[in-house]
Amino acid sequence: MKAIGIIANPASGKDIRRLVSHATVVDNNEKVNIVKRIILSAQGCGVERIYIMPDTFLIGYKAIEDLKISKELNIDVEILNMNIKGNVTDTIRATEIMEKIGVKCIVVLGGDGTNRAVAKAITNTPLIGVSTGTNNVYPEMIEGTVVGMAAGVIASQTCNIGETCMRDKRVEVFRDGQLVDIALVDCVISKQTYVGSKAIWNIEEIDQVIVSRAHPAAIGFSTIVGTSLIVEEEDDFGALIQVNSGRDRVIVPIAAGTIQEILVDKPRILGLDESVHFKPTYNGIMALDGEREVPFKAGEDIEIKVTRRGPYRVIIDRTLELAQRNGFFKR
Repeated sequence: MKAIGIIANPASGKDIRRLVSHATVVDNNEKVNIVKRIILSAQGCGVERIYIMPDTFLIGYKAIEDLKISKELNIDVEILNMNIKGNVTDTIRATEIMEKIGVKCIVVLGGDGTNRAVAKAITNTPLIGVSTGTNNVYPEMIEGTVVGMAAGVIASQTCNIGETCMRDKRVEVFRDGQLVDIALVDCVISKQTYVGSKAIWNIEEIDQVIVSRAHPAAIGFSTIVGTSLIVEEEDDFGALIQVNSGRDRVIVPIAAGTIQEILVDKPRILGLDESVHFKPTYNGIMALDGEREVPFKAGEDIEIKVTRRGPYRVIIDRTLELAQRNGFFKR
């Protein structure tokens, strides 16, 4: 069965950074439209069944209803039979169910945080991240029609996963030798001690930033590194930088429309699987892909490393080029 999954996060793009910056808003009605375009283009490219995560806004239900009314839906589209809690556990659970079903590709509508949640549960299923969040580095801003086409190519299994996908890096966080969480892009070590709105904002409280990728053309905390050192997706290393100390002052696009001057030290390159150990002298919290997730106490043994154990991310252009060369589009 040529099946794909769709996870659309109704909460993406609604954190505090929307209030304190000028980020583009992708509302839930537009997410419904994006899902409809993905369904129709995947259908046109041979996908036979689509599974969609249920959510509090009923994105999947509305997309299915609209396409049935317009009489454009010719394949089976099913909302997963699962209880929802309206939080990140829905995304993780939906990913696990889709993998158990055996979908060939999972399409994720959300930001870095949503894709990170999927990455915590996904194993070898190819992933396509569609940007609908805030300060996105990991997912791409790409038309839903093209996303559905690429998902259709992956589902057809006419191309090898090694040709169409990249195994991404991730930042792994350990406490007392146990893996406690991951980030796809950046881990920010902060002296703040409360979670609050989750999204980290106060630059003055940041101590260190560890990244799997960094570029000055991105938005967010990874650019604290990226304005001094570029770390590409394919590079077999990450980087660490000390913040609010050092000799250099850099201007950083910390959020949409927000350029901030920050004092930093010289970035340090971290090879894959190279461990960074530290015992903090203060209580604080680690923000993973922009969201405060892992509190820690002074004296705890914290280990952080960059690995290439992230998701298999579909490279859209490469996938469609391979499909063209293989005659996928000929009828």
